[in-house]
Amino acid sequence: MAKQQTFADKAKKKEKSAVVTVKFVKTVKTESGSYKFQEKLVKLEDINKVTTLK
Repeated sequence: MAKQQTFADKAKKKEKSAVVTVKFVKTVKTESGSYKFQEKLVKLEDINKVTTLK
């Protein structure tokens, strides 16, 4: 049985989105005085909005 869909067909279907994924690292001071780092991935429509993250 032959394949119905080729890799080229799959690549054509996938569209590029205008969303940019950025890793956001936030520092948090604990009660003992040390610092912890919290990381999360954030999706932004425009890379210039990176300065508005908190």
